[in-house]
Amino acid sequence: MDIKKVIKRYGYTIEDVARKMGISRVTLSQNMSRNPTVGTLERIANAINCSVGEFFADEKDIPNTIICPHCGKMIKFEKV
Repeated sequence: MDIKKVIKRYGYTIEDVARKMGISRVTLSQNMSRNPTVGTLERIANAINCSVGEFFADEKDIPNTIICPHCGKMIKFEKV
């Protein structure tokens, strides 16, 4: 589980997410480095508009997505 990687993929920094959650960057970093609770994961996911499952998914296992080689952000697409 790489929460920092998912946060970056969505175009946010740890500071951005902490601010949205109403906590300090240090507190968020400490929560992520330990074993975060489901509640903490839900709050992080809500802050970056993703699902909690994305913290556990391998990038290649998420259907209809690619990773931008320039910025590392996940791009979702629909089949037409």
